[in-house]
Amino acid sequence: MNILEAIVLSIVEGLTEFIPVSSTGHLVLTADLLGISQTNFVKSFEIAIQLGAILAIVILYWNKLLLDKQVMARVAAAFLPTAIIGLLLYNFIKGVLLGNTLITLAALLVGGIALIAIELMHKEQADHTSEIEELSYPKAFLIGLIQAISVIPGISRSGASIIGGLLLGMKRRPSAEFSFLLAVPTMVAATGFDLFQTGFAFSGREFLLLAIGFVGAFATALLAVKFFLRYISSHSFVAFGIYRIILAVLFWALIIR
Repeated sequence: MNILEAIVLSIVEGLTEFIPVSSTGHLVLTADLLGISQTNFVKSFEIAIQLGAILAIVILYWNKLLLDKQVMARVAAAFLPTAIIGLLLYNFIKGVLLGNTLITLAALLVGGIALIAIELMHKEQADHTSEIEELSYPKAFLIGLIQAISVIPGISRSGASIIGGLLLGMKRRPSAEFSFLLAVPTMVAATGFDLFQTGFAFSGREFLLLAIGFVGAFATALLAVKFFLRYISSHSFVAFGIYRIILAVLFWALIIR
């Protein structure tokens, strides 16, 4: 991987981390298009640069993350099942799932269909949860459990947690914002554990690529989150589902076959 490729991947990460299209899936497909081999470093890079995108959420929502104990408690309840499943399946995720193009495409397709179906069934009601503080702890835990499905690349962590929120009676905006906040402990833990497992055994050049990826993902995510919140204030998630399906079919037809 060279510096230009690291910049491209960081932009892809920042644009896709918080919308329901799977940032990991896009990173895998982009790496394929650029001819980047899925080495252990590349897999670590794809995990670590998500911290840059996460920093954007910390800055935008620092008051809820650091000052609102009710929100923090619900985020912690949702994080628990994801942490346990991610820890137990770490070797399988990194060794088998991450970097597998066929699994990624299948997950993009199935996830797109599920997103459209759930959106068509979802009708926001006045009594639906409009604030994160109103979310019950059992429901928060269930959202985290649903998010854990996103260990499969292409499913989308944000997509899974947003869908979980909708299914459990949350309105679109609080469901999206809860997904943003849940990303912070989820991705910090995933990146920290991966770096621990690799023993920080990177060369100077690889640390440079990680730094470039971090900064690029951070800057891009700041813009993407603001756009996404404006978009869902007047639109459903159906367009994202259609995009996922088209991307999976096109990539299969033009690249894989």
